[in-house]
Amino acid sequence: MENNQLFIGLDIGTTKIVAMIGELNEYDKLKIIGIGKSKSLGVHRGVVNNITQTIQSIQLAIEEAELNSKQKIDKVVVGIAGQHIRSLQHSDYITRENSDQVITEDDVEKLISHVYKLVMLPGEEIIHVLPQDYKVDGQGEIKEPIGMFGSRVEASFHVVVGQVSSIKNIARCVKSAGIDFDGITLEPLASADAVLSTEEKEAGVALIDIGGGTTDLAIFKDGIIRHTAVIPFGGNIITEDIKEGCSIIEKQAELLKVKFGSAWPGENKENEIVSIPGLRGRDPKEITLKNLSKIINARVIEIIEQVYMEIKNYGHDQQKKKLIAGIVLTGGGSQLKHLKQCVELVTGMDTRLGQPNEHLAGNNSIEISNPTFATAVGLVMNSMNKRKNKNLENREEEVKSESQENKDINLSDSNNKNSVFEKFTEKIKTFLENAE
Repeated sequence: MENNQLFIGLDIGTTKIVAMIGELNEYDKLKIIGIGKSKSLGVHRGVVNNITQTIQSIQLAIEEAELNSKQKIDKVVVGIAGQHIRSLQHSDYITRENSDQVITEDDVEKLISHVYKLVMLPGEEIIHVLPQDYKVDGQGEIKEPIGMFGSRVEASFHVVVGQVSSIKNIARCVKSAGIDFDGITLEPLASADAVLSTEEKEAGVALIDIGGGTTDLAIFKDGIIRHTAVIPFGGNIITEDIKEGCSIIEKQAELLKVKFGSAWPGENKENEIVSIPGLRGRDPKEITLKNLSKIINARVIEIIEQVYMEIKNYGHDQQKKKLIAGIVLTGGGSQLKHLKQCVELVTGMDTRLGQPNEHLAGNNSIEISNPTFATAVGLVMNSMNKRKNKNLENREEEVKSESQENKDINLSDSNNKNSVFEKFTEKIKTFLENAE
């Protein structure tokens, strides 16, 4: 099989690094054919803090995926997240010289390029500009201004900002592992692609992706991403609390959390006890499950409250911005027992667990339907969509060159959005040229 038929995602997380390979089956559905994972040793809260260890972890994940799929990986779509990512809302406008001509894609691009010129803090760079809605000559709530008449075009934007050095470090690790970039995308967006339905994005939904080092939030309403945030706490900090609270080593704390952990203290009785082997020659430790769940509950509530504050910052309390589809939980940390009930109690919003197998072919392995792989599946889907858009653009170019005299502009909403995503990828790639 030719490599251009393969779609590959690389999720560089705090706890694990996942390389995933997908292909289209005979029904044009995405099938995962290879998966490789390794312990992430050089990443802290989504940010690379040891280049050598990160390169080795990436290579191990890539090798395992190649072995499983019997395919060679040469380029990947990489996800970026981490505590250095932040977002802001911004409004801007342009005044057109000739209002007798319709608004074109060039006008929209000019407006977007204005936003890229915003002055950021030292070391920060705008990495993502997403139009929310437009106004033409004061008329609001326009989703697509292309093809309309008007002299003043305004738009509100969702602007994502990140540390250039952090992005360059990820780029350097991937390149040093001997792989090229097929693209780069925000991890909350990738997870959303994998676990959310179109109806949920239309109705209004908050996706909470609980990873090892960070918790990512992406809010959608009317099919458009409205808000993103990265909270610098994840599953690892819960493990750390158990380790400190029970005076045990990290490995035991993680096992306790996974096997016996619950976010709901009321469930356990006082006499339920688990025995932990003592360190070399020491007596075993006895830990009550009630105490364990109290430790977990305290940290879980703190994380949920921070996420809920972001949801309220977006404006969930306003009738127009209400998230009718509630909350979808995903990521490795979402598998914690009774987390759903905890989230519903704190936020008062309907909550479900999001599994990344909803958009995949039916004959994938059970392992892939685990929420842990939501971001990786989303990155593979991103790779597939990029390739499809590229093929579509190539076909459009051919049609344009055949009929040069026909200059009517008829761009669909989705094509315009994709061109914005392509520009984002190109912008990131300019960082990456200097990343070595």
